[in-house]
Amino acid sequence: MHQVLDLGRFALESGADLPEARLAYTTHGVLNAAGDNAVLVPSYYTGTHASAEPWIGSGRALDPAEWFIVSVDLFGNGVSTSPSNAAAEVHGAAFPTVSIGDNVRAQHRLAERLGVRRWRLIAGWSMGALQAYEWAVRYPAFVDAFLPIAGAARCSPHNAVFLAGVEAALRADPVFEGGRYAVPPRAGLRAFGTVYAGWAYSQAFFRDGVYRELGYPDVAALLEDWAADHERWDANDLLAMLRTWQQADPGRGVEGGLAAALGGVRARSIVMPSSTDLYFTVDDNVLESAMMSRSEVRVISSDLGHVAGRPGVRAAETAVIEAAMRELLADR
Repeated sequence: MHQVLDLGRFALESGADLPEARLAYTTHGVLNAAGDNAVLVPSYYTGTHASAEPWIGSGRALDPAEWFIVSVDLFGNGVSTSPSNAAAEVHGAAFPTVSIGDNVRAQHRLAERLGVRRWRLIAGWSMGALQAYEWAVRYPAFVDAFLPIAGAARCSPHNAVFLAGVEAALRADPVFEGGRYAVPPRAGLRAFGTVYAGWAYSQAFFRDGVYRELGYPDVAALLEDWAADHERWDANDLLAMLRTWQQADPGRGVEGGLAAALGGVRARSIVMPSSTDLYFTVDDNVLESAMMSRSEVRVISSDLGHVAGRPGVRAAETAVIEAAMRELLADR
């Protein structure tokens, strides 16, 4: 069962605000007296606090017997404040743009409320990686280490184009009505999920039939699963998180841009792209890692595409990630 931090009227970087804002989270383990055995796991796109559970448990790198683990929900994911559950003035299509920075500022409030004085590690996959970078830039003295997996510091131009494509598929449904739909735009939601499936995996994943390893008898079954999964989502929630993702850039507004922002990071990082990710690419990760003084790139060799490293998908990738977690947690 998740817990909730009431943030009141939460001011956003855009100048708008969220009335009655709520940040959802779960905790595992016990915070020590120094407040420094804490690990943060931010949620990813269409993920929740529960999505991190495959990484957490006895004998795992994130063992609650040793670490105080906080799994936190993004604004827009349907658990924290989102278009689908927000106060009337920002409900649905009226929901304002929430930045990665807004999420991290709210998470900082949560850390203070919980008594966390330092994050020993921030580990995040995909959009979770975007938040990990933002934490390291915004609160450099608060973060010892971070592990961005199949993610990046910012949304690259090509990544933004991919997101524009899936958004266009959803908005093309006439039922969508600019976000003021009377009934769910199911055709648009299914189109969104279908288009997304082609970006989530690699060419080899489809060519070599790796989808069978994940329980799909054929490509048609995989596409139906992605369509059905996205059909269950609230359309405005999907687009709220998408806007957060698309505008991610910790260098925005910083003199010197991204290089200057990342140059101020004190934390050690192991940056772990997937070798076959189609939109968070190895090349982007290499460029960003070079901007930080205590960073290295370790490529996850995988045929899963972007999905490589998602909690609970494949044991081989999880083992590589957990080895990096243990290394970072042991390094003071």
